[in-house]
Amino acid sequence: MPAKDLEQIVNLCKRRGFVYPSAEIYGGFRSSYDYGPLGSLMLRNVKDAWVRTMVQMRDDTVLIDAAILGPPQVFEASGHLANFSDPLVDCTVCKRRFREDQLETRDCPQSMKGCQFTEARAFNLMFKTTAGPVEGSGAEVYLRPETAQGMFVNFSNVLQTSRKKPPFGIAQVGKSFRNEITPGNFIFRTREFEQMELEFFAPPAEGPKWYEYWCNERMEWYVSLGIPREMLRIRAHDADELSHYSAGTSDVEFMFPWGWGELEGIAQRTDYDLTQHATHSGQRLEYFDQASGEHYVPYVVEPAAGANRTMAAFLLAAYDEEEVNGESRTILRLHPRLAPYKVAVLPLSKKDTLLPLAREVHSRVAARWMCDYDETQQIGRRYRRQDEIGTPLCVTVDFDSLEDGAVTVRERDSMEQVRVPIDGLVEELTRRLGF
Repeated sequence: MPAKDLEQIVNLCKRRGFVYPSAEIYGGFRSSYDYGPLGSLMLRNVKDAWVRTMVQMRDDTVLIDAAILGPPQVFEASGHLANFSDPLVDCTVCKRRFREDQLETRDCPQSMKGCQFTEARAFNLMFKTTAGPVEGSGAEVYLRPETAQGMFVNFSNVLQTSRKKPPFGIAQVGKSFRNEITPGNFIFRTREFEQMELEFFAPPAEGPKWYEYWCNERMEWYVSLGIPREMLRIRAHDADELSHYSAGTSDVEFMFPWGWGELEGIAQRTDYDLTQHATHSGQRLEYFDQASGEHYVPYVVEPAAGANRTMAAFLLAAYDEEEVNGESRTILRLHPRLAPYKVAVLPLSKKDTLLPLAREVHSRVAARWMCDYDETQQIGRRYRRQDEIGTPLCVTVDFDSLEDGAVTVRERDSMEQVRVPIDGLVEELTRRLGF
């Protein structure tokens, strides 16, 4: 039973340490969130799962980490200075700002009487700041609104140092910043967020083929990590939705409690970016095919996903409530690769005779996976806590363990318990987790 209400996830995230409102002791900072002990682990797992699929398991993709700050020339060439804007209107009564294209009527969403909106104007979404101690036009820099441009401006560097040739990809995971007019829906839309982007460079004639390929591949990635297929869809953009660089874009969308929302866009950027940067920088950004003797500017297909909203989708899809022996059980049925902790080690008692062995078991398991250790409260309550945070397996060390050298392994979803020798524990956990 996936979560039907966003508040179910918001409350769980705050209560269990996934996500906190940023600067909460000062009243919070709108549309900003801090990731707690569990949330920081899960968000890292989402990104690691993406890198594993997009880089580690492929031989045609490399990973980079480009700078967040960039000079105006980069964003002038990319078109962001001229085109990266939303239509902004102000309410003259409540003094709040809204995106005109997200208003269903010309009435203020705040339900204020006598509301009037100003004429719409273009509002650039990039954050601007200054670099160095002296302010002035020469010192203006921007926080990147996407990770993509760092991959385009490094095209030649990667081509030369990695010895790849089209078709090949440059991948990146990192922070981006957009001064959204109306952020909201928890971590779905924020001004500071993380992206997982791939720029896949191909011979121009192969662009459409790779666009179709990546649409299918990216859809299957979400399914493989536990999101039910019926909660996902691929939606092609209408012509009036396309970005200035796109010859065609499709979104992987998830059925959020408020409706369909984008998880990832797969765009045909053609040769727009490389051509623009070549023109503005005066550098040649092309590939020379020795076999044909041809110079060409590769076409680009870009799968670009939001790590934060993807984490929200995984939480919503994994949330479940069920009754066990007359008691309610809340459970996150997270894929083991996404779960903050893969294993929890739980000594049955806090007695000194048991704890040294429990600590030894924890050390063995923690050397392989992220592992929790909990010796407080009754064992049933500890099981319920691990269920609620999505831990796939629990290992209980009891007094029989001192005699038989074995522990009890409990599986989260089925609650099945089996006795396993400590010497074979890591192998058994590997078999059950799948890695």
